[in-house]
Amino acid sequence: MSSFRHLARTCVMQTLFAYEFRGENPEEFLERILDEFAPNIKDKIFARETLKGVVKHKKKLLEVIEKFAPEWPIDKIAKIDRAVLEIGAYEILYSKEVPPIVAINEAIEVAKHFGDDNSPKFINGVLSSIMNSTCKTSQTSKKKSA
Repeated sequence: MSSFRHLARTCVMQTLFAYEFRGENPEEFLERILDEFAPNIKDKIFARETLKGVVKHKKKLLEVIEKFAPEWPIDKIAKIDRAVLEIGAYEILYSKEVPPIVAINEAIEVAKHFGDDNSPKFINGVLSSIMNSTCKTSQTSKKKSA
């Protein structure tokens, strides 16, 4: 299953990257990418749900990324890195089935393959900060409700 999800994330990243340039319907573009690069994946739901979640929460995701990468305005972050960060941030903040550390590790692996030499370290730093902030926030909420 992990290799399936890794491939699904890669397809979603490619979709987000292409969407930046072409502005096409991202769902249709994802289907074409899945058909071409992942034809053996029988269950494409994970990729579709991840893409829908990133698109739905894009504004909030970009705000969070900007908050945890203050030296890098959103428009200065490489489009590949931004797409990887959007997926990782989405999984950390909104996914109930992907543990945050898995989201970070997967994002780093995608960045190693598609980004430049600095991408994995940058993505690790931003997503780790998001995860640590989220964990602190949820621990504080649990203490207040107890």
